[in-house]
Amino acid sequence: MRHVIALDVGGTGMKAALVGADGTLLYESRRATGRERGPEAVVEDILGFAAELRAHGEERYGRSAAAAGVAVPGIVDTANGIAVYAANLGWRDVPLRALLGERLGGVPVALGHDVRTGGLAEGRIGAGRGTDRFLFVPLGTGIAGAIGIGGAIEEGAHGCAGEIGHVVVRSGGPECGCGQRGCLETLASASAVSRAWAAASGDPDADAADCAKAVVSGDETAARVWQEAVDALADGLVTALTLLDPRTLIIGGGLAEAGETLFTPLRAAVEARVTFQKLPAIVPAALGDTAGCLGAGLLAWDLLDTSDTLTTEVTG
Repeated sequence: MRHVIALDVGGTGMKAALVGADGTLLYESRRATGRERGPEAVVEDILGFAAELRAHGEERYGRSAAAAGVAVPGIVDTANGIAVYAANLGWRDVPLRALLGERLGGVPVALGHDVRTGGLAEGRIGAGRGTDRFLFVPLGTGIAGAIGIGGAIEEGAHGCAGEIGHVVVRSGGPECGCGQRGCLETLASASAVSRAWAAASGDPDADAADCAKAVVSGDETAARVWQEAVDALADGLVTALTLLDPRTLIIGGGLAEAGETLFTPLRAAVEARVTFQKLPAIVPAALGDTAGCLGAGLLAWDLLDTSDTLTTEVTG
């Protein structure tokens, strides 16, 4: 069976799969990223993980993977296949595409940004399927965005399109790792809600999921913390929809697991803020934590489709 290797590298864990031509996950595996051992060790683990998947495919299907796709966090130069910078992994200017290609025996390799890659999957086979324009926003440790237009994900002139988490929504607010204050991700990410609820509840181990449960149970303090995050998120999303005019807003990540505890007040808050703008559908992501891996597989298949087209044009 023809298949590709897909890898989704996160700050704490890596997800890998063999993906069939129809998008089916033929084989899945996970392991810790091990970032505490340093960036060089992480890169070696990525290469080794990919090699293991290649060997598994050869043993099970009698053929090597046709291509590989890998999604990584941080700043990514997709055109040149370089993982430029990732604060949570500590690497800089890693020629990951070349390294993977060499380890995998010369198969073509596609490198993508984790959120944009997840957005590609949500747009094609997930919550945005059939939508011509969407914005995918996962609410996790931080907040980023993927802008989907006509079946493709917009990267921007410098590979930084969609960084909605660094839109300032509260001037003079909490300090952000980017150097600004009051960025959206300092107020509305899952980690931001965890920090706020831990402080408000007096429980240093409390997290966003605990806050959501307390909201459901009627805790007024939790409701205040939650609503402050929802209001900040709505402000950021209205800025985005004013600029991008998406037909659908797809919300994913850990915070979205709260379901209607998040989506009911969020839809109301966004609707209250729009004036001339058209209100998009606001829906939960459909693929969960498999989106990045599925997207990496799509990148690999797209690479093969492009190569096949170019070969046909040259030889035809």
